[in-house]
Amino acid sequence: MKAILALEDGTIFHGESFGAQGEVIGEIVFNTGMTGYQEVLTDPSYCGQIVAMTYPLIGNYGVNSEDIESEKPQVKGFIVRELCQNPSNWRAEETLNNYLKRNNIIGIEKIDTRALTRILREKGTMKGMISTDPNFNLDDKIDEIKAYVIKDPVMCVTTKEVLHYKGDGFKVALIDLGLKKNIVRSLLKRGCDVHVFPANSKAEDILAINPDGIMLSNGPGDPKDCVETIETIKKLMGKKPMFGICLGHQLTALANGADTEKLKYGHRGANHPVKDLEKDLTYITSQNHGYTIVESSMDKSRMTVSHRNMNDGTVEGVRYKDMPVFTVQFHPEASPGPEDTAYLFDEFIDMMKKYSR
Repeated sequence: MKAILALEDGTIFHGESFGAQGEVIGEIVFNTGMTGYQEVLTDPSYCGQIVAMTYPLIGNYGVNSEDIESEKPQVKGFIVRELCQNPSNWRAEETLNNYLKRNNIIGIEKIDTRALTRILREKGTMKGMISTDPNFNLDDKIDEIKAYVIKDPVMCVTTKEVLHYKGDGFKVALIDLGLKKNIVRSLLKRGCDVHVFPANSKAEDILAINPDGIMLSNGPGDPKDCVETIETIKKLMGKKPMFGICLGHQLTALANGADTEKLKYGHRGANHPVKDLEKDLTYITSQNHGYTIVESSMDKSRMTVSHRNMNDGTVEGVRYKDMPVFTVQFHPEASPGPEDTAYLFDEFIDMMKKYSR
């Protein structure tokens, strides 16, 4: 079936649909990963967004039930240059087309994803619509597209109840802002006893389990919208060792008086170079974010930049001088992408050892 992709600036791409049929509006973003499309689809940080993959052939190794980062696809739509209909991989359980159809996710293929990416890089991230309506008229839809807002995405993807993953090591309270499963797996691999809390949990409820450390996960949306969680973080700061990833990194900064701003088109992919300033080493990282900490807003007497993006110089990590807290913008748990920075989980373990009761 024919499909169209319409951007809020009036640009229209004509292609063919796959997955589900219908219409969907979202924020259009691009991911530069060559592989890892299944992890991308199920990453809760993409809630409210339509993802375009810049690599031209997607779906060639199919879909399986193991490489998921949440229980279902979190994207609103999916854009590829060419969809592989006949995957070849011993782990494949179904095609990408069937997977998206089964989960009611609309996809579009056979469009020029290079041209789309160039538009987003030059004009910035924008809203758009995928439609399989043969009578689609942009004039009838443009106001609806422009008015689209991602409403309360963190509460859409967070756990609704406290979850417990047993371990015989340090007890970690993990605040779920839209976490990827590999964060839990990375902690369990190190023996941690993991308690996953909803994003709107109270500080006193988190501290009531007497954790050895607190983690703040990745997640979707504008960090400034997470007012309740920011207030909770303020109450938790300094009480226990703390480690924040992605949205957790941004919220911790906001809780300590810094500011955040939206990037023109974000960082999304598996090959972003980030320098660990203390180690004087550059690592290749997995990233998925549209916001960054404003470095000039940081209180340099309490906060220091620990990691820096080598492409655009943005803040990729912060350490707090007056308490056992550190955060990073990238994904040390990867999935997809390189695991070069998994050492940060070990640093969190060492921090809990130092400050444990």
